[in-house]
Amino acid sequence: MTHTTDLTDLTTAPASELVRALRRREVSSRELLEHYLARIERLNPALNAVVTLDAESALAAAAAADQDTARGHDVGALHGLPMTIKDSLETAGLRTTAGAPDLAGYVPARDADAVARLRAAGAVIFGKTNLPTYAMDWQTYNPVFGTTNNPWDLTRTPGGSSGGAAAAVAAGLTGLELGSDIRGSLRQPAHNTGVFALKPSFGIVPVRGHVPGPPGTLSTPDMAVLGPLGRSADDLDLALDVLAGPDAAMARAWRLRLPAARGRSLTDYRIAVWLNDPVAPVDSAVHEVLTAAVETLGSAGARIDDLARPVELGEANAVFEKLFQAAVSPGAADWNYTHEHRQQLRAQWQHFFESYDVLLTPVSPVAAIKHDHTGDVDNRAITVNGTERPYTDQSIWTGLAGGAYLPAAVAPAGQTRDGLPVGIQIIAPYLEDRTAIDLARHIERGTRPGRV
Repeated sequence: MTHTTDLTDLTTAPASELVRALRRREVSSRELLEHYLARIERLNPALNAVVTLDAESALAAAAAADQDTARGHDVGALHGLPMTIKDSLETAGLRTTAGAPDLAGYVPARDADAVARLRAAGAVIFGKTNLPTYAMDWQTYNPVFGTTNNPWDLTRTPGGSSGGAAAAVAAGLTGLELGSDIRGSLRQPAHNTGVFALKPSFGIVPVRGHVPGPPGTLSTPDMAVLGPLGRSADDLDLALDVLAGPDAAMARAWRLRLPAARGRSLTDYRIAVWLNDPVAPVDSAVHEVLTAAVETLGSAGARIDDLARPVELGEANAVFEKLFQAAVSPGAADWNYTHEHRQQLRAQWQHFFESYDVLLTPVSPVAAIKHDHTGDVDNRAITVNGTERPYTDQSIWTGLAGGAYLPAAVAPAGQTRDGLPVGIQIIAPYLEDRTAIDLARHIERGTRPGRV
């Protein structure tokens, strides 16, 4: 086999580059997997990002993928790509704990639908990544596997609930990741660890096989989505092509064709910017990085409006919080009333996107916080510009997109003066996921932040 690229560089390269290298036979799937396993052995003890491995089965799958490539067989978009999966998603024959002691020994008989799509596209799934218990925190720790650390600073959290997934991507322990999001569970960890994420439009990626709900649940919780984490905007496109589409029952009659990005170049875009608000003040260290990223876009020719607002942040958050509580609680007496309020807000978003193509916002008011497992989420605090704010402020900016079913990508925007990564949230119109990804691509080209 002829190698044109150093293997160490490949393991920390974006998935979109890895699949091209695999197709060109610059590296074999087995070689790439063995290198990830070696990196996990070396780096994961300090991170605790990957909590379950299935090396034997994965090595066999990688060898089979290499044989197919050598024979010139038609292969899927992810053929031979080693990747890990958030431990809340069922994986056939591989334990899925959701970080809960009650499920510490649970081994599903079948894959979650989205996991099955990744396998069908050729992905080699070799392990699971850590999360908070039942995916219910902005920090990643649980009684089964313990605490996951941020690769940028081990004293800080990578976020949650897809914290192990984001840490694994950031540290080059995996080629791609699949996580879940209701309240920022993809976007906040991406922001905390300097990687890319996509919360897809609600309803376009099947959620069956996610825990919670309990194993065997067929319904989709309101606002719950599954989406990718990667090392480039192209990775998000690559994964979206594989993941998006109706479930098996709907596919008898329905097809999904997402529209192309609204712009061909950055100068085509009308960009609204909303980087701070009294409802969820943003720390100056984060705001400084986001402002610089927006200025870069403006200097490159984008049309920027920092006064336009689609909705009122406090109202949107109040609706989101009611919907979230309804989604995770047994009873929901006022759900229909709140859902109508949500539909009114969605109509405002639709009108807003007639004049603007995307909205840029913070992901979180703060960069990655230090580990804090005291009490519960309602009793903790974060510090914003020297003032204590509710811990739950970390979901206000992500709730803008979640409550309205909108797609939202996260791109690394730079680093604070203390060297912590900061992500920027890109909210696009419903079903226009590729517009959000394309803006992430433009931001990637303009900022080029360093990788861990």
